[in-house]
Amino acid sequence: MTADFSLVLAILMAFAFALTNGFHDAANSIATLVATRVARPLPAVAMASVFNLLGPLMFGAAVANTVGKLVTVDPSHGVPVIGAGLTGAVVWNTFTWRRNLPSSSSHALVGGLVGAALLDTGPGSINLGPVQDGHLYGVLGVLVGLLVATSLGFAVAYVVERILLRATRRASSRLRRPVRSVQWATSAFLAFSHGSNDAQKTVGIVAGLLVASGNATSLTVPLPVVLGASISLTLGTALGGWGIIKTVGRRIFPIRSLDGLVSQSSSASVIFAASLIGAPVSTTQVVSSSIVGIGVGRSRWRHISWEVVRSIAVAWVTTMPAAAIIAAVALPIWKSLP
Repeated sequence: MTADFSLVLAILMAFAFALTNGFHDAANSIATLVATRVARPLPAVAMASVFNLLGPLMFGAAVANTVGKLVTVDPSHGVPVIGAGLTGAVVWNTFTWRRNLPSSSSHALVGGLVGAALLDTGPGSINLGPVQDGHLYGVLGVLVGLLVATSLGFAVAYVVERILLRATRRASSRLRRPVRSVQWATSAFLAFSHGSNDAQKTVGIVAGLLVASGNATSLTVPLPVVLGASISLTLGTALGGWGIIKTVGRRIFPIRSLDGLVSQSSSASVIFAASLIGAPVSTTQVVSSSIVGIGVGRSRWRHISWEVVRSIAVAWVTTMPAAAIIAAVALPIWKSLP
């Protein structure tokens, strides 16, 4: 083993985080498309792969900068702190995936990094933010972005659902075909928005690792890192996202093609806007809340599975502290690596 062993392992862990992120968040970009039987799983994954890749290539640098500046520790401790933070996020993502719970990868990442940094250096290592030069920064900035995005996912879906229900109440069944066709476009937009936001989280982490190890002087990373993060997200969707797709697309509320269109378009708009202002948000939370908004918009409260919603909410609330504890436990192991 060389002196760079811990750096290589931490970079691999960053791509493992992107993979588990794919289990959760990337799966949501096609959840309603598959659940409403507009697309078969393999074509949906292929479409998501293309647009997940295009998203971080064209947009999203602001998100990478936000993630890369969440914590500040001594450079000699940077790699083990980030490695432990990633460990907390990956372990928690894997645990919630095995239980088919749509958990927030963003929450897990923030919790892991904060837990490791607090144990290593103390509260002074945490960049609280939240706003600087019109962009969200720091831990508070991330939390504000997550809360606002989740609320907007619900609100926008509710409003759009009500409008479309009024506009189409006398429409014939001939409307079904164009709606299903447009779903492909809105799902592609959601995958694009997801890539512009979530792939950049991994890019920001790798950039932080390179700076902490002295291999870079800025948070700019090579193109292969961006491609690797996008590919890892896509592999996560293809290999392990189906349980999450079932939970989001079918167990929260029984959605139709029109509902799928509303969820995709409203979620994609919220996530893409967040990417532009540098807010790392959770695709899981935005899509899930949009589906609840659709159920409320259709005045079918009883058809919403509130037990599933409560389980998801509990996972959201416990994600940050759970990932922080796991990261804190892992930190001594990372510090012992060469």
